[in-house]
Parts: sequence; C-alpha cells; structure tokens
Amino acid sequence: MRHAVYGLPPVDLAEVPGDAVQLSPLIPGAARLEDLPENSLDTATVLAPPGTVERRYVLAQLLRALGPGGRMVALAPKDRGGTRLAKELTTFGCAAADQPRRHHRICTAERPQVPAGLAEAIDEGSPRHVDNLALCTQPGIFSWDRLDAGTALLLANLPSLKGRGADFGCGLGILSRALLGSDAVTALTLVEIDRRAVEMARRNVADPRATIHWADIRTPGVVPDGLDFVVTNPPFHEGGAEDPSLGRAFIARAAEVLRPGGAFWLVANAHLPYEATLRESFRAVTVAVQANGFRVYEARR
Repeated sequence: MRHAVYGLPPVDLAEVPGDAVQLSPLIPGAARLEDLPENSLDTATVLAPPGTVERRYVLAQLLRALGPGGRMVALAPKDRGGTRLAKELTTFGCAAADQPRRHHRICTAERPQVPAGLAEAIDEGSPRHVDNLALCTQPGIFSWDRLDAGTALLLANLPSLKGRGADFGCGLGILSRALLGSDAVTALTLVEIDRRAVEMARRNVADPRATIHWADIRTPGVVPDGLDFVVTNPPFHEGGAEDPSLGRAFIARAAEVLRPGGAFWLVANAHLPYEATLRESFRAVTVAVQANGFRVYEARR
C-alpha cells in the first residue's frame, strides 16, 4: 500500500492515483486509517474534515503512515477549515505550499524526518468515554460530545415499542440503547454510515439482540423486512450542504422494510419538507410533538 486517499477530493483539484486505498470512515468498506503501519505510504491525498480536532487527527495519522519525504496533498473549502490547513501542517513540522483554487485551499507538503506533535493530535482525536453522555465516542462523529436536541425530543416521546425493529443512522447508539431497555424488543438492526460511530455503538450497545451494520441505508438489502418498528434521526447534510433527499431516502427504506401496521418514528428539523413524502409512503401520519425547532412524526404502514 503506497498511495492513499481520505474522502472524495474534487477530481479537478487533486489527482489521485487509481490504485490509492480509500481511508474515509464515511465510505463503507474503506480501510481503517488507524491500521496503517508507519512508513507504509509514499503519497496521501486528503479532503480534510471541517472540525479542528478531527482534521488534526487525520493529518497526524497520515503523516505517521507516510515514509520520510513522503508527499501529502491536503485540501478543504476555505470556509470549512481550508484557511487553517497550512498553519496546522506547519505545527507538525511540515513546510507547506498553500494554493487557493475554486474556493478551496490546497496544501502540498513533504513529511519531515521527525514530525512534531503527532502523538498529541492523535490522542486528542481518539475515542474516549464522555461522562455527560455515559458513552464511548470520538471527535468527528455527529454530536459526539452531547445529546443533540432532536434525539432528546424523540427519546422523550417514544412510546413502548416491541418486536423486531431498526435504528437508521444509529450514531453512537443512544436511541438503540434506550429501546433495548425493554424486554419487549426482540431484535434490533442498527445501520450507520460512519465507521467510527459503528465502532462506538458496538461498545455502547452490548446486547445480543442488536446487529450493527456499517452501511449506507440507501443500499438495498442491509435491513431485514417485516419489521415492527423503525426509529431515526436522519442526517440532512452531505458534503457540507443541506440535502433533504437523505431524509427522504430514510423514509423510503422504512416504508419498504416495515410490515403492514408497523410504526415509523422520525425526528427532524421542522423546516425540512418530509411530511409530504411521509404521506406518500404511509397510510397514516401524525406530528406527535413539535418543540425547539423539531418535529417528531409517527407514521403507520
């Protein structure tokens, strides 16, 4: 393994070798960044994440894996961390050339003989236990250090569910852990596109009734059919832009896998246009509660 890519850099901004190994935790099936041996790469291309701690963690892991003199191309939109890339690479001992292009900043750097500060950046971005959540988590995962308001509203308004169910976009497993507190739930399928969240959910939801998949919910065949219930707090951003088609895909998949009469519980920002899609796919739809800018929907198949 001599070439690696993290994420999906725009093809007109960064050239990626055809044999490059994908490392993004948001692309199911990608290799684990953390498993790369030291000095195993000649080149690395990274679409850097927007969060500071996560971005420095990724850069440090790639510098650790590059051989001395190995070349890194790191880029990011200017308003999503790009303006800080060159400075951050400098703190690791890199002499970074910084080029602006198409609202991005593109930095090219060679790994120094002795990089500085890698261990500290890796430690800061690594998994840890967060006491206020009482969960294992990692920077970069959605709402990694707090209970987001949408999930809290859904938790407070879920009825007692029973039978076989699924948690779409399970994240750290907060909803699933609450559901599995009931003996009436006989099986639960958790699906999440972020490999880091899947690894944390496997720690947080240690229950033999739970099956956890690293997968895109839009991929057919991941979830069994004939389910009694589905719960979800779906994402609505992709690539930094709001994209309600993600939530619509979650709704469509739930309608496919639920049995007749099965229940679908969804929480979403109140402005998102999901109600019409729900009514097209389900026999009965109600807004169970609206508060704090969110709506909780109950839909029946």
